Formats: sequence, C-alpha cells, structure tokens
Amino acid sequence: MKNLEKISKENWSLINRFKFYLKVEKGLAENSINAYVGDIVQFAIFCDDDFRNVSPENVIEFLNTLYDNKSEDTTVARKRSSLKNFYKFLFTEKIIKEPIFEKFPSQKISLKLPNVLSIEEVNVLINSVKTEDKFGLRNRAMLEFLYSTGARISEMTNLRAGDFLWNEGLVRLFGKGRKERYVPISKVALKYCQTYLNEARAEFLKENQSNIMFLNRFGNKLSRMGCWKIFNKYVGLANIKAKVSPHTMRHSFATHLLQGGANLRVVQTLLGHTSISTTQIYTNIDRKYLKEIHSLYHPRA
Repeated sequence: MKNLEKISKENWSLINRFKFYLKVEKGLAENSINAYVGDIVQFAIFCDDDFRNVSPENVIEFLNTLYDNKSEDTTVARKRSSLKNFYKFLFTEKIIKEPIFEKFPSQKISLKLPNVLSIEEVNVLINSVKTEDKFGLRNRAMLEFLYSTGARISEMTNLRAGDFLWNEGLVRLFGKGRKERYVPISKVALKYCQTYLNEARAEFLKENQSNIMFLNRFGNKLSRMGCWKIFNKYVGLANIKAKVSPHTMRHSFATHLLQGGANLRVVQTLLGHTSISTTQIYTNIDRKYLKEIHSLYHPRA
C-alpha cells in the first residue's frame, strides 16, 4: 500500500492497539484482522489526520470517495464496519470522548449471488483428479472434503488428522473466532481422506513433525494460495468456464443441500454462520434454480 509514510506514529500506535484487541480479546482469525487493519490504514492515508480529530463527516467523505472510484457496495459496507468497530474501540478505551461511530451512515448492500457449480459440474471437477501419485491422492481428498463438509478454505488448511471422528462420520472444524463445530462427512470423502492419510501423507511429511492433515510438497501446511492453484488446475481440466474459486465448493454445498430439501437452520449450522441472514442468500440461489427448471420444462413457460 502506497503513502504509508503519511500515517503518524500516534495513529500507528492506535492501529496496533486495536490489532492486539482483535487478536487477544475478540479472538479473530489472522485474515479477518488483516482485513480490519487494511481498511483502517487506507482511511488513515485518506484523512491524513490524527484519529482522535476525525469527525463523522470525514468518514462520509471517505465512503463517498470509494463510491466515486467504483467500489462495490459490499466493499464500502465492509470498510464502514471496520471503521465503526475501530472507533467503538477507541471510545470504549476512552481514547476519544464522543461515540462518533453512531453517526456513520449505513450502507445499502445490493444482493450479489455467489457463483455455484451444478451437481454435474462438481462431479466432473472432482473426477478430473487422477489418484496415481501422492499429489493426486491429496488433491482428491481435499476436493471431496470441501464439497462434503462445506468447510471454508482456512478451516481445511488448519485441519488436523486428529479432527476426524472416523467411526461417527464427523469432522471437527474451527471457524471464525476459533468457534468449534462438528460437521458430518460423507463415506466417499472419508474413504479418500483415509487413503491419503494411510498412503500419501507420510511421503509429504518426510522428517517433519506436524499434525496438519493436508501438507505441501515440503511437509508444511498448505497455504491458501496453494489451495487456489490446485483448485484452478482441476477447473481447467474439467473445462469449467465460470469464474470460480475454492470457496465455490462451499457455495455449491449449501445450494445443493437446499435444492435437495434441507432445512435452512440445518444449513446455517453446517456452515457455521452466526446469523441465519447470512445463510439466506442461498435461498435466493435456490429460487433462481427453480425458475430455470420451470423455464426449461414447463410446457407454457
């Protein structure tokens, strides 16, 4: 990020205090903390003033500038949320005297449906993995795991071999804020995970000591970027043209459950969503799917 030298030592000190609060007291994941800090740093560069002198008008000007630069509604809303939480922290810590965050304008977010693969596309994608070597065994297990559990990428990369309850068909996941939940996993996914564990993981581990389930070629935990590269390789092999990412497997998992008649509350629990409103976006995808089916097969559509 450019112009970091514009941020005063005082402002950096407050940013670091907030970062410590998010990590120690709120227990947020590293990615969430970095997102918060990045938003606040961007605002600090924009306003070029002591955080303690900021007014609601400064924040409004910042948000309007984002809109002028064609930022998405969701991006603006996230940055507003970051600033609101930051200034709420400053007020609670008595660093500022007025709760200016109460005057930050609310943002209207337009509903943007995530991309979802059809059941057929998921099958083609997963079946494009050849399990002829240790990489294939690992990659097949990963894709099966993602689609079977609806796990986030961070939940998969942090997964430990001991998090499987093999006999019960469950796996323990740690979501945002290290919240623990148990999710069912299909027999097919369990079979591929067990095969990878028994036949390939030791080849990745070599002389290393690690309880992480999915490892890279050096025996260390796979990175998010590593997962992206693996996923994109098979997207290409499956000839899928849609713009997708590893997270698409999570979207597809939820959508296919709802299409099959699953209860929304159950899907919320499986995904680890705190609020059901987050899960409800998938009901909109499901309605879109129903309209497509109606259009294709109804004689007077």
